[in-house]
Amino acid sequence: MEAVDIDLRADADHAIVWQDDQLFLLDQRRLPAEEVYLRIADGADCAEAIRAMVVRGAPAIGITAAYGVVLAARHRLRESAWLTGLKADLAMLAAARPTAVNLFWALERMGALASKPQDRDPAAALLAEAKAIHAEDIAANRRMGELGAALIVRHTSVITHCNTGGLATGGHGTALGVIRTAWAQGRIQRVYADETRPWLQGSRLTAWELTRDAIPVIVMADGAAAARMARGGIGWVILGSDRIAANGDVANKIGTYSLAVAARHHGVRFMVAAPTSTVDMAVPSGAHIPIEERGAEEVLSCAGRRVGAEGAEAWNPVFDVTPAALIDAIVTERGVVLQPNADKMAAMMGE
Repeated sequence: MEAVDIDLRADADHAIVWQDDQLFLLDQRRLPAEEVYLRIADGADCAEAIRAMVVRGAPAIGITAAYGVVLAARHRLRESAWLTGLKADLAMLAAARPTAVNLFWALERMGALASKPQDRDPAAALLAEAKAIHAEDIAANRRMGELGAALIVRHTSVITHCNTGGLATGGHGTALGVIRTAWAQGRIQRVYADETRPWLQGSRLTAWELTRDAIPVIVMADGAAAARMARGGIGWVILGSDRIAANGDVANKIGTYSLAVAARHHGVRFMVAAPTSTVDMAVPSGAHIPIEERGAEEVLSCAGRRVGAEGAEAWNPVFDVTPAALIDAIVTERGVVLQPNADKMAAMMGE
């Protein structure tokens, strides 16, 4: 990966860019201080960008991986057994992050196409598929924005967690897409964004997106959310998901579960917005979702400087699981599931 200057205004809806037949990613680790694009040269670069959090957010990871397959195929097509080599690249990309199911969904779709006999250059066919995945995600986000906004029936403030906007998707956003649409329709007064430890996606990324859209945003520590709900004026908690189980349990950024518990106690409604590519009907419940754990230094350090006591250890799960019983609505591009359970999820997914 290398930092480059490209003729493009850095914004949330252009975090993943295929331009001049190359892949560029807005380096989200540097936001909001710097707006820098990295050129992704090959499949290995793409896997590292996903692992190292250059790009994050389940839909964005899937889209990036799809373009990564294109880059990998271009290199492999120089070999006689190119498809065998490409399958190794698919496995490498799949190993980059274990929880977000969109990654595996996109790789399965790209791998299935690569395995089919082609009447044209396989790399061209794969590029068309990656672009289709990207475009479909944007369209799904727009649809979710409309469906989710319609649930907000009175002018209110909302809480969100982590980042679910254009930076985390192909554009517009999932939960933040709902918020953007609801704001445009006059349904939202202001947004309270949890800072989202330890990577601070809320304070660094969500606040960056909302301020650019001139949507009032107030950043607060993750632990302040329950106290804010207790003061009143919060109608909804709105956030995304990295994987939704067949029974409606939701895996999302660590801290989501505690938000759901606090919301239920305070009578605040809880909405999850995610595309159907995030729904994993092969996983019966949240207990079966693999939860990624990252290094202790992410918790014990801040901005590269250790803040935790020497000798202390840290537990750093990236995600937690919120039971379906605590969720009021799951919003996908196919529709809204109220009080989700296994039967309602199966009906929405057509199974």
